[in-house]
Amino acid sequence: MRILVATDAWHPQVNGVLRTLTKLADAAKGLSVQGLGIEGLGIEGLGVEFSFLTPQSFRTFAMPSYRDVRLAMPRPARIARLIEEARPDSIHIATEGPIGLMVRRYCRQRKLPFTTSFHTRFPEYVRARVPVPGSLIWRALRRFHAPSRAVMAATPALAGELTDRGFDNVVLWPRGVDTSLFHPRAIDLCLPAPVFLSVGRVAVEKNLEAFLDLDLPGTKVIVGDGPARASLEEAYPDAIFLGEKHGEALAEIYAAADVFVFPSKTDTFGLVLLEALASGLPVAAFPVKGPRDVIGDAPVGALDHDLGSACFAALDVCRQDCVAFAANYTWEASAKVFIDSIRAVGAVLPGAEQPRFVA
Repeated sequence: MRILVATDAWHPQVNGVLRTLTKLADAAKGLSVQGLGIEGLGIEGLGVEFSFLTPQSFRTFAMPSYRDVRLAMPRPARIARLIEEARPDSIHIATEGPIGLMVRRYCRQRKLPFTTSFHTRFPEYVRARVPVPGSLIWRALRRFHAPSRAVMAATPALAGELTDRGFDNVVLWPRGVDTSLFHPRAIDLCLPAPVFLSVGRVAVEKNLEAFLDLDLPGTKVIVGDGPARASLEEAYPDAIFLGEKHGEALAEIYAAADVFVFPSKTDTFGLVLLEALASGLPVAAFPVKGPRDVIGDAPVGALDHDLGSACFAALDVCRQDCVAFAANYTWEASAKVFIDSIRAVGAVLPGAEQPRFVA
């Protein structure tokens, strides 16, 4: 079974959408045939192969107000050719950008089924930059996702919110974390303790000022890059900005910190929360969707409308409890839910090759 994923988020971007999609494809390769109820061996022993339709196939331009993100300029004819060359058995649209819109158009014109996923609260992101009514953006998003056989949401709370806002066919698609990379280890950053860490895009919607304005002991460390980095570095000279970090370098920073601070109020999930917890790093955040959905009442962090109080409370959290909590989230389980959802809603193209399932 060949699944084509259309996404406007791709390398060299660094964000949760890209990490989710790449981890999804990697995890699908490692799933057992029995785990999916598939009889007989297929590609990578599973019968499922992922391919991606990305901005790398098109001319791009810098996104206004966020020049590090480049948007594709896809033409309908090229979109059609790339899809037909991929010969997919199922099509998933991961983003609502130019590529997502063109692939949606392709499917609609040919009456082909497809699935979508909801990764980003665009109304909040847009309103952080320009005065556009959120109701207009939600209306556009409902229209975009309306023909989807399944709109995949990361948490029960987000799924419920989408349903309340008039989205149809909403299903749950949980995320995972790579515990072979993110795990506790003895690392010393040689910085005054305690170390309060935040990881993610350095942009206005991440609300980093709420963290940087806090009167905290020790050191504040920011990992990531983005359009707000230069202004924040100038405004907060006592904080340490390390830029983008990946792989082992990022994992070591997580493990060396004392508290992970997540000031965002707009994220739908926050993969960095799971990466921090898997590293034994307790979380301090506002009690909003995203951190509330991930952590809930688990004793792995502190959620408080007073972010400073949450930071101090998180210092007393048992790090081993964080590790045990994150172990419940695997990318293999996430990939299985994704594939099962496509099968369950019949989002397979006419005449597509399908794996044989055990009765």
